[in-house]
Amino acid sequence: MAFAERILAPLAHFRGKLKGTRVNMAHDGVLQAARPARTTTRQMASALENALTIPCPDPTAEERARDTHQGRGQKLARLEEWTRLSEEIAEADAARLKTQGGTPVAELLAYGARADVVGAAEHALLSGKPDPKAPLLAGIEALEQVLAEHPDDPRIAVIVALAHIDIGWAWRGPGWDIEVPLRNREAFHAHFDRAADIVADYDADTLDSPLLAATSCALSVGRGGPARQITRNFERWIDLDIKNARAYRTFGVQMLPRGHGSYERLELESRRAAGRTHDVWGAGAYAWVMFDAISTDPEACARVDLDFFLDGLRDILHNTGDQHTVNLMAAYCANVRDHLPELHPMLWAHAARGFDNALRIRCPDRFAASGYADALRYLTDLFRRELAAGKRVVFTENGAETRTA
Repeated sequence: MAFAERILAPLAHFRGKLKGTRVNMAHDGVLQAARPARTTTRQMASALENALTIPCPDPTAEERARDTHQGRGQKLARLEEWTRLSEEIAEADAARLKTQGGTPVAELLAYGARADVVGAAEHALLSGKPDPKAPLLAGIEALEQVLAEHPDDPRIAVIVALAHIDIGWAWRGPGWDIEVPLRNREAFHAHFDRAADIVADYDADTLDSPLLAATSCALSVGRGGPARQITRNFERWIDLDIKNARAYRTFGVQMLPRGHGSYERLELESRRAAGRTHDVWGAGAYAWVMFDAISTDPEACARVDLDFFLDGLRDILHNTGDQHTVNLMAAYCANVRDHLPELHPMLWAHAARGFDNALRIRCPDRFAASGYADALRYLTDLFRRELAAGKRVVFTENGAETRTA
């Protein structure tokens, strides 16, 4: 079966892979490529808004929530309120607090606490010829001093370890190993070695800390090692925060050949995750582990067990009621009629760009507007029969309803 027939029809996310076309669902469910629309985005959005009625909450609420928690961590670090910061991180970690979009608050606080140091290092490295002294080392040395003043605080240890990890990646850059200069590779490994030393005496299970487990995974991603050990690190993170979709999705990417696994390993670990978390997700963990892996690797996409994957998506929708997840699924696949009472444009905009974690968004409002237009176009394709019959489609808490125009 052709790649498009196997994957593109069920997964709307892949419609943008066809160059110069817009993918539509025909009446018989067969994927077809339509000619590019000649109407402007504004004209199309206006026409679709008249045919579709769906609530659209504040499109940048998730981004503002993340900024709020990051800002809190940054403020406490700047005020040198390290004890208070540690307490707030511990509270958020213990309660598994998350934003509406599922980002752990403890991670956001820890990121804010190291943001000034990491940002300064990244800025210095942008020149391509960083001075190995002063500004590049001053920030991390200051954090090391904080660590020395709080020698038995695992939250402070995590902040400093993650700062080393971030700076290590800044030294290395995104290129292949062979492209990275020797000096940069040495700096990368030095920072990761130091991060490993900092958290070596802390156990995530004993402390019941998903944040510490996530830090161990971040270390294993950079340092490598046996695939089974990396798997155990991710399993620990998942066990400690079983509803954290980010843990599964990151795990899947690392199981790709370009990470620390293979296509066979990806399939195996996806199925094992589904079995281990069946009581919470049903088959959903299979879909979560595969989620980013198959959107970034065509071979992984071609190998996916499509029936199992779609069962997983349905179980995710069944086991979570939050609209962020529903919109994420809707932006990724085609079956949304019974689950989508409101629209989250930012997720649709990210879906159109391949869920690129490194994507920099200069104007959130314009980015959200592009996602809103994409969502309306897709929903019009999905409900083309009803709209062609002169009906209006209205989304309610019970799903989509058709009404006389």
